[in-house]
Amino acid sequence: MPSPGFRGVDPVRVTVPPSVFDVRVQGSQAEAIRLNVEYAPRMGPIGPRAVLAIEQVSGCTVRRQGGDQAMIRASLNCGGRKAKPRLTSPSYSCGVITRPVSGGPGSRIEEIICDPQ
Repeated sequence: MPSPGFRGVDPVRVTVPPSVFDVRVQGSQAEAIRLNVEYAPRMGPIGPRAVLAIEQVSGCTVRRQGGDQAMIRASLNCGGRKAKPRLTSPSYSCGVITRPVSGGPGSRIEEIICDPQ
């Protein structure tokens, strides 16, 4: 169920494997509600997936995000224009790339790379 500020806004369902979100956009704010069951979900891996889903639906950049692993709220930067939410549900095939970086033993960078299906 959406939070009060997003009631009455139709969701767009987005899959960023393995997560599935209902994304709602209202003005310069967005909300992504994770719908699927995931084992021991943490905000760490869920957050970037939610950001990708919100940016794809809104057409804007996420400036700031908050919430938890089930409901993520975001402030949008639309470059001075209004967000124009997509009405179709995009779906993506994603992978996580882990690379070592200089910074000591065990230092690494994780990136999520996604392609539309």
